Amino acid sequence: MEKKPNKKQASKKWLVLMNIPFQMGVIIFSFTYLGIWLDKTYTGTNVFTIIVSLLSVFLSLYNVIRQVKNLNKED
Repeated sequence: MEKKPNKKQASKKWLVLMNIPFQMGVIIFSFTYLGIWLDKTYTGTNVFTIIVSLLSVFLSLYNVIRQVKNLNKED
């Protein structure tokens, strides 16, 4: 027999899913800003910006996958 989801549980899932793009944006923006600062401070190239921004994309994707797995576990 399947359980019907509570309205509170459904609204909690929607809130978590709605916050994911904002979290991704903050992570990617802050790491890219850090890369730009490192380039201005230590080198004249864009090496740190490229490396740190790619790292931030992978980190934010990992965060999304982890959150979605946690949502599925709560069912």
